[in-house]
Amino acid sequence: MVNLSSPIWQPYTQMKGAPRPIGIERGEGAVLYTNDGRTLIDAISSWWVNIHGHGHPYLADAISEQARRLEHVIFAGFTHAPAENLTRRLLEILPENQEHLFFSDNGSTAVEVAIKMAIQAQSRIQPAKTRLMALENGYHGDTFGAMSVSGRSVFTKPFNDYLFDVTKIPVPIKGHEQLAIETLKKALKADDVAAFIFEPLIQGTAGMVIYDADILSQMIKMCRDHQVLTIADEVMTGFGRTGTLFASHQLSHLPDIICLSKGLTGGSMPLAVTTVTADVYQRFLSDDPADAFFHGHSYCGNPLGCAAALASLDLLLDAKTIQQIDHISRRHKVFAERISDHKSAKHVRSLGTILAIEIEAPESGYLSRVRHTIYQHAISEGVLLRPLGNVLYTIPPYCITDAQLDRIYDVMQSTLDLFIAER
Repeated sequence: MVNLSSPIWQPYTQMKGAPRPIGIERGEGAVLYTNDGRTLIDAISSWWVNIHGHGHPYLADAISEQARRLEHVIFAGFTHAPAENLTRRLLEILPENQEHLFFSDNGSTAVEVAIKMAIQAQSRIQPAKTRLMALENGYHGDTFGAMSVSGRSVFTKPFNDYLFDVTKIPVPIKGHEQLAIETLKKALKADDVAAFIFEPLIQGTAGMVIYDADILSQMIKMCRDHQVLTIADEVMTGFGRTGTLFASHQLSHLPDIICLSKGLTGGSMPLAVTTVTADVYQRFLSDDPADAFFHGHSYCGNPLGCAAALASLDLLLDAKTIQQIDHISRRHKVFAERISDHKSAKHVRSLGTILAIEIEAPESGYLSRVRHTIYQHAISEGVLLRPLGNVLYTIPPYCITDAQLDRIYDVMQSTLDLFIAER
């Protein structure tokens, strides 16, 4: 039983006047069961992590079995079967240029690892390359390196004076492709750029902003031509979310470094990995011990997390899951087309299992006051939708049923109807 009067400090929450958190008793499939007997359809996969649904017995059994064998061991100088097997299986399905894997424990640290790797790798052969580039308005996490390469926003405002300078490139959304290319071309002329980081095809926290794979491929090639490393932050986009196993599979030029977390364990355990090409890895090989990559976490390669990830991969690669990803993607497109003419819908977009509606509202941005209205309305209708300001979105678990999807779409439409009534 959750203690609703506990002194827990909630994430991303102004605690003064905050409503009491909703106590969750259990979860099953796409449904959460509250302490007071209500049910909520988890339409956002609990912050995008729970790709197979809650309480999945296959995941639970894998974790339980591993816990009885080995719960954890120091990963410096040691290894174990779950980590070895997970590394092999991930490299089999990742873009073909990825050859080595480094373990950490969450999305922010996967990005932090990638940034440090890129800077150190470049310092070995091109010491003048010290600057980082990133897409405008991106979100890469809450640690200081990850914040530095993210867009300046309400998330980073208290810390802006402590963040290092990063060259920002416009997001190549439709109509702005040439601006992005020209800005990138100018930045590369300085010849001091070490790496370019981006969320491939879709920027999550920025409001589910979608852009084209061809233009990103072109930008990656431009970076490669100037010996600039590229980092794909696939923390959200990995494991089927964009319609392919990884967003990078839709690119004709591949990133040098890939960051993964969230769906990696099916939402059951904290785990993250950063993968690299052979070229990046080999830059750390030296007769000098000081040239090693000095980064690690107490829970690097945690056996429980690795066992959960292996079980999650079994489920993900099952033909039924692949079919379901395609089914959800097609249903999203149908609903997006149907709702696009709604008077309150400023812009409707979908990519794979992600559907987003930008609502016509007096305020936009994460702190838009319409956010509370949207959230409370959806909760009252039995659906968990946590909007990004005035952007209403769903990114459901793959086990979602058609009836549950219909309910999500109905609540999204009724939310739009609220704003007609207000005007």
